[in-house]
This record gives sequence, C-alpha cells and structure tokens, in this order.
Amino acid sequence: MTPAENTPPANFQPASLVLATIGLSLGTFMQVLDISIANVSLPTIAGNLAASRDQSTWVITSFTVCQAITLPMTGFLSRWFGEVRTFVWAVLLFSLFSLACGLATSLPMLVTFRALQGAVCGPMYPITQSLMVSIYPRDKRAMALAIISMITVVAPIVGPVAGGWITDSYSWRWIFFINVPIGLLAASLAFGQMGGRLEKLIKDRIDWVGVATLVLGVGALQILLDQGNDLDWFDSPTIRILAAVAAVSLTVFVIWELTDDKPIVNLRLFRHRNFAAGTFALVLAFGLFFSVSLLLPLWLQNTLGYTALWSGLAVAPIGFIPILLTFWVGKYAGRFDLRILTAISFAVMSFVCFRFGSFNTDVDFIHIALTEFIMGLGVALFFMPILTILLSDLEGLEIAEGSGSATFLRTVGASFAVSITTYLWTRGAAASHAHLVEFITLANPEVRQGIEQAGGSLQHYGAGMNEAITQQAMQVSFNNIFDGLGFAFLALIAVVWLARPPFVKGGAPH
Repeated sequence: MTPAENTPPANFQPASLVLATIGLSLGTFMQVLDISIANVSLPTIAGNLAASRDQSTWVITSFTVCQAITLPMTGFLSRWFGEVRTFVWAVLLFSLFSLACGLATSLPMLVTFRALQGAVCGPMYPITQSLMVSIYPRDKRAMALAIISMITVVAPIVGPVAGGWITDSYSWRWIFFINVPIGLLAASLAFGQMGGRLEKLIKDRIDWVGVATLVLGVGALQILLDQGNDLDWFDSPTIRILAAVAAVSLTVFVIWELTDDKPIVNLRLFRHRNFAAGTFALVLAFGLFFSVSLLLPLWLQNTLGYTALWSGLAVAPIGFIPILLTFWVGKYAGRFDLRILTAISFAVMSFVCFRFGSFNTDVDFIHIALTEFIMGLGVALFFMPILTILLSDLEGLEIAEGSGSATFLRTVGASFAVSITTYLWTRGAAASHAHLVEFITLANPEVRQGIEQAGGSLQHYGAGMNEAITQQAMQVSFNNIFDGLGFAFLALIAVVWLARPPFVKGGAPH
C-alpha cells in the first residue's frame, strides 16, 4: 500500500460527535454482548430444538469460527467498500441474521444463521476503533479508545445476566430478537452522522490464495480448540486431522501474505515495534484475563452451587470501576507512561488471581464480589493503554488493518486459553481426586466412624464422601490454576516494556 492510499479522509467531523459515538458504540456493544448472551441459554435452546448439549455447543462454535475468519480481513473490506459502508452493512446484516436466529425451527438452521452472524460481525469492532479514532479530535482520541475499552468489559458482564433473565422470563428467542431494534438504531445513527464521509476506495485484486488458506487454517484451528476437550484432544483422529490442516494452511498463509504484493491481511504491520509488542502483550494478557472470566462462573456454579443468575451477580462488580474511570483514564492517561499504567494493571490482576487462589469452598458471596470489584481496577487500566500502545505507530487505513489483526489474534488467544484452562482444571481435579481417595480406607478410624454415623451403610457413606472429595478436588485444581495465572500476570509486566515511546503526540494517540 502506498502512502497516498493510506491517507485517511481529510478532517471529517460528524454533525454530532455524541450521536456518532452512540451509533458506533451500540453496534459494537450489540456484537460483543451477543458473544456471551447465548452461552447461558444453551441448555434451554438444546431442549427446545430437541438437540443434545454437545450438539448445541455448535451454536457458539459456528459463530466464533466465522468471526475469527473475517476479523483479519477488515482492512481489505475497508479498502474495497469504505469503513462507514462496511460498518453499516455489517450491523444491518447482523440484525437480519439475529432475526433469523430467533425464528429458527431446528438446530442446523440456528447454527447456519449463527455462522452468518459471526461472519458479518468480524469487521465491526476493529472498524469501530478506526472510525472513533478518526472522528475524535487528536487531543480526545484517548477518550474514544477508553469508551471502546469500557464496552469490551461491560458487554460480556451484562450478557450472561441478561441472557439468563430473558430466557427465564420470556424465551431464548428474544436474546436474538433484541438485536434487531438496537442494530437498526446503530446503523441509522452511524450512517446519518458519517454517511457523507469521503473515503477513497481501493479495488485491489482479491488474494484468493490468502482467502483460501485463511479460511481453512483459522476454521480448522478454531474447531480444534472448541471441540478438543470434548473429543479427548489428540487421541481423536478428527483432532489430528484438524491440527494438520491448520498447521499446513496457516504456514502457507503466513509465507504467502508476507511475499504477496496485495495481501488480504497486511502482516507487514508487525514491522512496527509498538504494534508488535502491544499486540503480543494484548494477546497474552487477554488470554489470561479470559481464563479468569471463564473459570469463575464455572467454579461458582459447579463447585459452590450458585445459580446462573447469582453467578452473574457475583462477577458483575468487575464492571463498576471501568465505568467510573472511563472519563478519567481517557482524559489523563496520556500524561503518564502507558507502560506504567499497563504494569499496574497486570499487578492488580496478579493480586486478584492470588486472592482467588487462596479461597476455599466456604468463601461467601461478599468476598467473591469484592475481589471482582478490585479486578475492575486492573481492567480499567489495561485495555485503553494497551490499545493506544499498539495503534501508536499506525496511521489511516493501517488502524483498521492493525485493529483487525490484533483483535483476531486476541480471539485466537482467548480460544487457546479456554481450551487449555478447561483441560488443566479437569485434569487437575481428576489428579487431586485420585490423591484424596487414597486416604479413604477402612484402616482409617475416621472412615469407620463416618460409616457408623451413616447407619452402617458403606454405599451411602461412599456416595456422600465421593461428592465431598469431588468438590474439594475441583477446588484444589481451581486454586492451583489461579496461582499460576497470578505468576503469569507478573511475568507479563516485562513484555509491555518491549514497546518504546512516544505513544502519544500532543496529549493524544498517534
């Protein structure tokens, strides 16, 4: 891409910056919310559509696979159709496919429309970042990134709570129907405020080799990560085939994209030191953060016996501090070395992980909610500084390309985190269970006493003891994983210092 092609539209300002921000934010909020809102409704969806729980997980897998495929194509789509047009059409199509999901009468139909949802929503988040940066004055762009960061945090928190309430009070179909009015409003505001933005369209030839290897590689990798635990990983021929397809396709993809003169994904952006360092830190940190966000609800429901609603309420306090600090972080963060803010964020997250690692099965709701509240401070100081760092070397259309690539890698990193964390928790619980069972023998006087208290019934005593051991084994594994996450966050502090100033210019991100 030549410098002329990389020049953004000259000084465009929407008639109302507030309305433009609302339109872009609503579209992104709807998309991020939809990723998590369907999770809590899977059992209800499976029962209503006469499907098994394993089959219903394709409602999530199909969405994430297709989203991961189109995310790195954001820059190409922006050049071909323009950022505003791509965003508006993505929101409208997402709303249309949401309506179709709500009307689905079978699981294959729902999975198909969820796949189409994921495909069209891929570019929405990175284009939102690019448009927000472009329409805000240079001295206000940190605020724009802070708003986007808040959406990234708040939407996944609202999703499970809203999804559970809507499913219990109305119908699972309404978790999709509510996207329609939100999407129409978001598209109307975005187009009404930015439809007149002049954009130079660049009709490059389509890199079909890049498209094919991207679809095959990312699709195989995402399915492997989503289904690995259920299929027992590499003991399954399906997983081995997917791994081979992913490895070969992604290797060819990287080599081709680095050597082609018109690549579908601009991997040359990694020549920028801050983009490379920032993206590396984002992927690793988000993977760790996503592991925390994944394990907590599972632990609360499976180990402590919380309902889905109370589980959502327990983790919800994480959003309070980011909401309260959005304005201040956006306004004043540029006055500090952003690496210091990110390091503080990682230190807070590390402290929270160690705190969770010290809990036992008797911990109460208040202690869990308070710990999540503290985690909110780490989150508030994480997303905006790290986004500013990784975008600081980019200009014009490179922002959409870089944001798309970083978000794609972040998504893949989160998928790895889900698979690895779930695997470690399950295997760790099994190992702890086997170790604890060794002490349950008739030679143990406490065991004999327990059998007597159970009315002399060995079967009754054994069932109750096995349940207690299983709970404690899961708790031990949970504690070990969170201790490991705590050390990993501390190690990440060194990674962010690979970036080099300046991250801001005149008080605003480049």
